[in-house]
Order: sequence, then C-alpha cells, then structure tokens
Amino acid sequence: MRHGVRLAVDVGSARIGVARSDPDGLLASPLATVTRGRGDLDALAGLAAGHDVVEIIVGLPTGLSGREGAAAAAARTFAAALAGRLAPRPVRLVDERFTTVLAHDALRQGGRDTRQRRTVVDKAAAALLLQGALDTERSTGRPAGELVTAASGAPG
Repeated sequence: MRHGVRLAVDVGSARIGVARSDPDGLLASPLATVTRGRGDLDALAGLAAGHDVVEIIVGLPTGLSGREGAAAAAARTFAAALAGRLAPRPVRLVDERFTTVLAHDALRQGGRDTRQRRTVVDKAAAALLLQGALDTERSTGRPAGELVTAASGAPG
C-alpha cells in the first residue's frame, strides 16, 4: 500500500462531495462539500494542497451493465480538467456504482431526513468511493481505477 493522503470527489450537477484518507490509506472520512461551478477546481486544488495529497480519485458513474452514459462522459471531462489543474498529482477514475444510494441508505438508517441528508450525502458518497479504492489497492497491490490524462480524460 502506497503511503500518503488521498482525496476522492463525487461530482454531481450541483455539488461535489469530498473525502480524505488517513496517510496510511486505511480509512476514508467525509471532508467537505464544494459547490459545482465557477471556482470548484480552485477549491479542490486548495483542499489537495492543504492536505498534501498524493492522489485524487474521481467517481465514474456507470450503469448496472457497466456502460457509460452522459454522466460518465461529464465525469471524464471533469477529471481531465482536474488532472490539468493538479498536475503532477495523479487523478484516477474509479467506478462509483451505488455509492450515493448506499450513502442515502446509511444516513436514513442513522435518522437523517431527506433535507438533512441533502447537505451531507455527497461527501458521504465520496467517503464510500474512497474506501472502496483503498480496499482495492490493499487487496490487489495496485491503485484502483484508471489514470486520467489532462488532455482528454482518457486512460493514461
């Protein structure tokens, strides 16, 4: 397992959930919610610098069949822009199927109503995404997902 803090981002149309890991890569925790739009890349760059991260994970929304649609294309475009902004820090796309659904379920079971969940679900989903990526790396010895190039969002 590589040493260093990692960030994960769950990119939505209105908000971006952010989570961070501990330096040993054992545990992911919700960190922040960033408003999507003007200044979002700068805010994420500030979080990455402030936490001295070694890698950023971006959620890749895919369908149950594994096919990519419009949301995945948007995530790839966002990841490419983020990779350009954060270079030389690596940015990786990781399958995020079910993270938001699981986050909503966990928050509902914890007694949060719909309104309360809305303010924290994105960063909770990012924490689930990051924990999955950490667990994958720990079990396989390889980083999860695919490396993003700044030029196209394509695998690097």
